[in-house]
Amino acid sequence: MLLSVDHVTRYVYDRPVRSLVQSHRLMPANNASQTVDSWEVTVSGGVPGAQFRDGAGDCIRGWTVAGPVSEVIVSVKGVVRTLDTAGVLRGHRETVMPEAYLRDTAATEPSAALFQLADSAEGEEILTLAHSLSAKVAAAIAYRPGATEAHTTAAEALALGEGVCQDHAHALITCARLRGIPARYVSGYLFADAEGNEHEAAHAWAELHVPGLGWIGFDAANKCCPDDRYIRIGSGFDAQDAAPIRGVARGLAQGQGTESLEVAVAVQSAGQ
Repeated sequence: MLLSVDHVTRYVYDRPVRSLVQSHRLMPANNASQTVDSWEVTVSGGVPGAQFRDGAGDCIRGWTVAGPVSEVIVSVKGVVRTLDTAGVLRGHRETVMPEAYLRDTAATEPSAALFQLADSAEGEEILTLAHSLSAKVAAAIAYRPGATEAHTTAAEALALGEGVCQDHAHALITCARLRGIPARYVSGYLFADAEGNEHEAAHAWAELHVPGLGWIGFDAANKCCPDDRYIRIGSGFDAQDAAPIRGVARGLAQGQGTESLEVAVAVQSAGQ
């Protein structure tokens, strides 16, 4: 499938900030399931900094915006050719050992209910167990936009019984780690959900490591493994670690101003 992405993030400050520094994880890597035809990231008034590929194989680039500035727009435009590999991540160059993804974070710290959910999954083989864990999470947390916030933890989402893709990913990661399976958070884009409805936001899912196969994606929110509707951008221990954009604005500390955020994402078939 040939997919085009148009992703705009707009930062607005009620008082001009003195400067802005950002770190972007916005460039998809080539692998067996995706090939980048074209990709461009721009920042209004921004000066690009160093670019490197980290141990997880993700492309990281720094940007600096000199102030005073009241608005900053980050624009991503690109075209990617995708292929369905049944969720298996092949041809992705990375150096981090899978065992590194067994540690918990604040967002994935287990609760008693998460222990019970993890224990309820069945499967003698790791791949079967991974599918069971994903199904258990999908059944325990109903998908409902707006039900949770950016800082909601896996334990809080499970207690609430509803959430968004970020919550499904966090809960699955927690349960997998409790069963001894390395798991990580993945950020990216989705062309259409399981019902064929176009997806109007950035997306997230989990990857679990299965010996002999490697990393396999599981999208508990859509009850499937990523296929050719998905574009993989980056990964991390949790949503904060895998965030596509991270930054610091000088002048926001100590009540010296506020920041508002607007995001618009359009993922379409390039033939449309």
